[in-house]
Amino acid sequence: MRNTAKITTAVLAAGALTLGLTACGSEEASGSADTSSPLVVAASPVPHAEILTYVKDNLAKDAGLDLQVKEFTDYVLPNTATQDGSVGANYFQNQPYLDDFNKKNGTDIVPVVTVHLEPLGLYSSKIKKADELKSGATVAVPNDTVNEARALKLLDANGIITLKDGAGNDATPKDIAKNPKNLKFKELEAAQTPRSLDDVDAAVINGNYAIESDLKPSEDALVLESAKNNPYGNFLAVKKGNEDDPRVKKLAKLLTSPEVKKFIEDKYAGSVVASF
Repeated sequence: MRNTAKITTAVLAAGALTLGLTACGSEEASGSADTSSPLVVAASPVPHAEILTYVKDNLAKDAGLDLQVKEFTDYVLPNTATQDGSVGANYFQNQPYLDDFNKKNGTDIVPVVTVHLEPLGLYSSKIKKADELKSGATVAVPNDTVNEARALKLLDANGIITLKDGAGNDATPKDIAKNPKNLKFKELEAAQTPRSLDDVDAAVINGNYAIESDLKPSEDALVLESAKNNPYGNFLAVKKGNEDDPRVKKLAKLLTSPEVKKFIEDKYAGSVVASF
């Protein structure tokens, strides 16, 4: 499953980059952008697109920003679309994921401003507490490099497994030093983990996909990632060279405004945490 997902992702990424290189022309190749046109931002549906839509409907007009939101349901195409100029920015990812993506795909996308954290959580439809996991239980984890390592770190932090010393942002089940319950790991595309709950004993699910599936991380997670000193904050990102685009600067300011912070607090009740 892991290899299949990675091959599919690579094909999608390569196709998107090829189309972009064909279509974007010399203007995008130079890293420039038409600052008089609407700013189109690629985003995951929840919570990113919801936050952007709040900005669009309530703040953008007064700031002189023409904002358009384009939703994507995977973690690859928002970056390839940003790289090829199909969109002007994206809002869906964290720094370890972006570092890994840039390295593997030869892209040069950079963060602009960090907006929020979505705590990663362990969920189950079969048990109520993490310590109820039985010997030999199956746990679904995201199969992309960074989120799989993040999932294993969550399990390690809560005493469910122990990772080898030095296991970093590319950790896999092979880096588990101690597995007292002999857990088995099912590696799935991140978006598929909520749908696996009926087929596995538990699943580690990214916050945005948990919320989309009507899970409440602050209430439903068996264990939840701590927000303290967390490196996985989600940010607005652009292709390198577009950081000073006046539209991007306006959006960055709006995304870190008191109004957006209150919106996040009121709407997500701790399942999404403002990082500013």
